[in-house]
Amino acid sequence: MAEIILEMRDIDKSFPGVQALRKAQLELKRGEVHCLLGENGAGKSTLMKILSGAQPADSGTILLEGKELHINSPYHAQQLGISMIYQEFNLSPFLSVGENIFLGREPKRPGTPFIHWSKLYSDAAAILKRIRVDMDVKQPVNELSVAQQQMVEIAKAISVNAKIIVMDEPSATLTDHELQALFDLIRDVQQQGIGIIYISHRLEEVFEIGHRCTIMRDGEHVATENVADLDREDIIRMMVGRELKEEFPKELFERGKERLRVEGLKRGKVIKDVSFSLHEGEIVGITGLVGAGRTEVARAIFGADPVDGGTITLDGEKLNVRSPREAISKGIGLLTEDRKGQGLILGMTIRENTTLANLTEIANGPFLNRGKEREVAKKYVDELQIKTPSVDQYVQNLSGGNQQKVVLAKWLFTQSKVLIFDEPTRGIDVGAKVEIYKLMNALVRKGVVVIMISSELPEILGMCDRILVMHEGQLKGELQRNEATQEKIMHLATGQQMAAAS
Repeated sequence: MAEIILEMRDIDKSFPGVQALRKAQLELKRGEVHCLLGENGAGKSTLMKILSGAQPADSGTILLEGKELHINSPYHAQQLGISMIYQEFNLSPFLSVGENIFLGREPKRPGTPFIHWSKLYSDAAAILKRIRVDMDVKQPVNELSVAQQQMVEIAKAISVNAKIIVMDEPSATLTDHELQALFDLIRDVQQQGIGIIYISHRLEEVFEIGHRCTIMRDGEHVATENVADLDREDIIRMMVGRELKEEFPKELFERGKERLRVEGLKRGKVIKDVSFSLHEGEIVGITGLVGAGRTEVARAIFGADPVDGGTITLDGEKLNVRSPREAISKGIGLLTEDRKGQGLILGMTIRENTTLANLTEIANGPFLNRGKEREVAKKYVDELQIKTPSVDQYVQNLSGGNQQKVVLAKWLFTQSKVLIFDEPTRGIDVGAKVEIYKLMNALVRKGVVVIMISSELPEILGMCDRILVMHEGQLKGELQRNEATQEKIMHLATGQQMAAAS
């Protein structure tokens, strides 16, 4: 039996108005991939912030290799051999791979304060070789792909002799090929006796690389089980505390009149003569491999990027949208892929974020009507079932699923006619996903036309009436709901013609 390297017992943590953790438990064995699962707001991130020294626990015990300890800072955690790899990488983009691996710990020439550059690069190369990653240690990090940057993060963790590596949603922005490379790397690292805590909302990954999993709900430990003893339904039931009758609760509506038409849209090499239309009563999916131009099309329609040509017609009116402000005024909303960076102002409250895109609606002359603002925010918190003690809660304190609902509230308040959802369920749990899908159905029922951009083919197949597939800036084909399969979509996404896909 593998040695237990980490025990977290009876961990409690509260914030103003919120009990984030109640007697939370976690156990990690040496050389184990341990998946930490739960809905958004279950307490996973809080527990890991305590382990990594970013936040103190209110009470409880942490044992590392059998010794009780109090982790008082991220630097202290790193010295103890605990490394955390966040979704947003902690890398300096203009420094080289080698410099990033040893940042703050650069080897010095004996007896001098000067960096020993040849040793830094040779040591960096040795670490990359140890984890079987082929990379130029002198290449700037900003020239690397997301997957390669992740490997630099793992190399950095190995360089401090990590005993435990925590990976928070490591697969969120990876292609399938990059994901397999990550899994191979995880297996190599795990075989070196390093324990890995793996946080993901993609349950298929749990079954591919996990040995055991711990499931949390509402800040409490629900179960720790061998992955081999569970199936997908078992995990979902323990995560949400109820049976999810349907993962994709798609409602079918009668197709109505045309609402939006895009013709001949062009922008450099990223959008090449794209044309499509949207009708009342439907959700239209846009998919393709990473870099296919999906987000670029959304940003062009929303006026966030200039275009070289093409027309956009909404309800029979040709639009000349040159900015997001103009798009919003015409009834077009975009829920961006990066909700934290572009969809929300994290240091503002739910109340302030909800009304941000439509301030004129709550203005009395040059002043904002705070009472009306509070009333509007409360309405959407109730409608969307946003979990919060009050509308004055800062959005940075909400779970990912609840943050996504605040973004949606913001666009609902603009009375949008067209809503573009770019990766709407990225980084949110299976229960919150179902809620987002139901909200999409409700929007379509009210006459809003919905575009869903997603890399997740099961949700594209499960929720869309028509599916547009892009490849290298071009629209390669359109599939109806009743004919679409993952194989046909991938056929088109890799650049093959429609005739070959049918």
